Amino acid sequence: MLGTILTLFFVLLCILAFIVLIGWRVIDQYERGVVLTLGKYSHTKMPGLRWIFPLTQRMIKVDLRITTTDIPQQEVITKDNVPVGINAVVYFQVESAEYAILNIKDYTLAVSQYAQAALRDVIGGIELDPLLSEREQIAEEIKKIVDEATNSWGINVTDIKIQDIELPADMKRIMAKQAESERERRAVIIRAEGEYSASERLAQAAQILSSTPGGLSMRTLQTIEKINPDPSKTVIFALPVEVFEGLKAIAQNFKPKE
Repeated sequence: MLGTILTLFFVLLCILAFIVLIGWRVIDQYERGVVLTLGKYSHTKMPGLRWIFPLTQRMIKVDLRITTTDIPQQEVITKDNVPVGINAVVYFQVESAEYAILNIKDYTLAVSQYAQAALRDVIGGIELDPLLSEREQIAEEIKKIVDEATNSWGINVTDIKIQDIELPADMKRIMAKQAESERERRAVIIRAEGEYSASERLAQAAQILSSTPGGLSMRTLQTIEKINPDPSKTVIFALPVEVFEGLKAIAQNFKPKE
């Protein structure tokens, strides 16, 4: 009889020791342990070596680090009826471990699906030009929508980045032609501004030469000399009377005074 009692006591002691051993849990610094007692939330355990009663309690670990999830490429039609393919990345972090477990089944999938729907709604309400030039503002608008919806899940959406915007091939050709036309327009404006500046300088030079006695004639002779640098060739010019009058004025300036 005593041997049977000792045996039962030893068996119970082994069972108790086994329960104690399997009840220990290690929670990392970046985790929280949500404890359910008989299926009901009881408390959240902090990082470290923690123990639960394994027969009635269950602990679910939740990672509190920033997590990324991809939004696969979506075919969206913009407000001006241009089909574009867009993909993005969502950065989010669990702020309340118990809400993330109790209020949503799979918070990672839920965040991805909600961000995907918000992206389609926002892109569908804007035109192509703002989409290409205001990518950061559009991503911020999507972030606000998703962040507001995920507050009750204990999730904080830290950032959303739009990665690629894929345009149809014909739209790419049109945009390339538009960019080329814009570059040509700028080149024409620059050339016109240069010619206008040069014409102002020429007008000022002509005014100075005309006000100087014989200046215009000397300039004409210099131009003739540059036109025919080869002395073996003869070029005949029909010069206006003003040139001869200018030469006459130069000669009078150099004439010795009596």
